[in-house]
Amino acid sequence: MLIGVPKEIKNHEYRIGLTPAGARELIANGHQVLIQRDGGKAIGLTNELYEAAGARIVDTAEEIFAQAEMIIKVKEPQPNECRMLREGQILFTYLHLAPDPTQTELLVESKAVAIAYETVTDARGGLPLLAPMSEVAGRMSIQAGAHALEKAQGGNGTLLGGVPGVAPAKVAVIGGGVVGTHAARMALGMGADVTILDRSLPRLKELDNLYGPGLKTLHSNAETVETSIREADLVVGAVLIPGAAAPKLVTREMLKLMKPGAVLVDVAIDQGGCFETSKPTTHQEPIYEVEGVVHYCVANMPGGVARTSTFALTNATLPYAIALANKGYKQALLDDEHLRNGLNVHKGQITYEAVARDLGYSYVRAEEALAG
Repeated sequence: MLIGVPKEIKNHEYRIGLTPAGARELIANGHQVLIQRDGGKAIGLTNELYEAAGARIVDTAEEIFAQAEMIIKVKEPQPNECRMLREGQILFTYLHLAPDPTQTELLVESKAVAIAYETVTDARGGLPLLAPMSEVAGRMSIQAGAHALEKAQGGNGTLLGGVPGVAPAKVAVIGGGVVGTHAARMALGMGADVTILDRSLPRLKELDNLYGPGLKTLHSNAETVETSIREADLVVGAVLIPGAAAPKLVTREMLKLMKPGAVLVDVAIDQGGCFETSKPTTHQEPIYEVEGVVHYCVANMPGGVARTSTFALTNATLPYAIALANKGYKQALLDDEHLRNGLNVHKGQITYEAVARDLGYSYVRAEEALAG
């Protein structure tokens, strides 16, 4: 199979969909790899490294989309990239379709085969291709939030860990999954006063066993969320419903209860955000203020640590990419129900139920689409 890796074009996005080591593995399996020139240069993955691995360097994304049978990316395709896709071409990347009707419409029109990293599952019920970036984003949420708390950034001027004789910042993490756990871990490590909220009592028990009395746990409901954000200096939104739009857990009215200069970090922004006042921002202009509360809603947070993120992501995605290339996408998806759960769009049909429901499309089961 001919596999193409274009350069990412979102604002301040320096990740790349395949490392030189990944290209070498695919080539060792009998495939060809095209890399767009300087696609990984910003993070030290030079053209020469890819050429040494056996990949071929091409100058433009247009060449890659025109030639490749499978496109491997990091971020969702932008409109001009969607328009370069062709019928039957495989797209393997993050998609986050539920809050993005424009991208969904363009992918449907392209009749491409779009497989989303974020909805691939594993035998334990986890999301193995989302987890690496969730780990990165969870950890980054605390360092980004700590910076936004600085007075010069619009925050209330509280040091996350405090100092002897001065209380630390209060941090509320809404959601006890991968993002929330890594956020809590970082905040605890920096000396903050941390509370984590989740609706799952078994998960709260796990977190209590992991971190002991240093981490406060609360069952998440309207009252505990409201109380927690009222007291918090930093709130991290870490709620995920796989493939669906994130629930709005903090309303605009609730912001009026918060401390002036408190900070919200919405890690769920790729899925529409879990704060009513969230809107996507970039690493170039990451924050804005609503009702005196600082919002950090960067839609590609892991792109800020692009080298770490690229290696973490491709460690996870490569086995699936090899399976798709070795078997062809149909056989690979039919053989592996967990990879099949990643199929969101197939030749004009929506094959992920939450996306179809949220955006008003007819839903076609992946098995039916593949049998067609």
